[in-house]
Amino acid sequence: MVVLSNAFGDFFMKRGLPDSVRLVTPLDYIGMLFHPWVALGVALLILWQLSRLALLSWADLSYVLPVTSVGYVVVALIGKFLLNEAITTRRWAGIVLIMAGVALVSIGNPQTAERE
Repeated sequence: MVVLSNAFGDFFMKRGLPDSVRLVTPLDYIGMLFHPWVALGVALLILWQLSRLALLSWADLSYVLPVTSVGYVVVALIGKFLLNEAITTRRWAGIVLIMAGVALVSIGNPQTAERE
């Protein structure tokens, strides 16, 4: 839930912003919030934040943040296949390094530290 709502929230915001639009003033940004795709993206990002809050309530930040970085892979795939973005070899290498870090962090149980 956390990974997909974040990735697709960003995707729909990007999809809703026309390439020709120039956002200069705060009113321009507020006006774009009413575009249907942008509004859907914002709603998904609100869901993402609520999901993160739930995750953080039961697991350590040092576990949750790296595990949710799997979203970088999802975002790269969405960019490539849904937005026709060119993903360079260097960028893929960076994503592989992120995933290796996630694998190292996720070994073991997602324990929560004792709170005082």
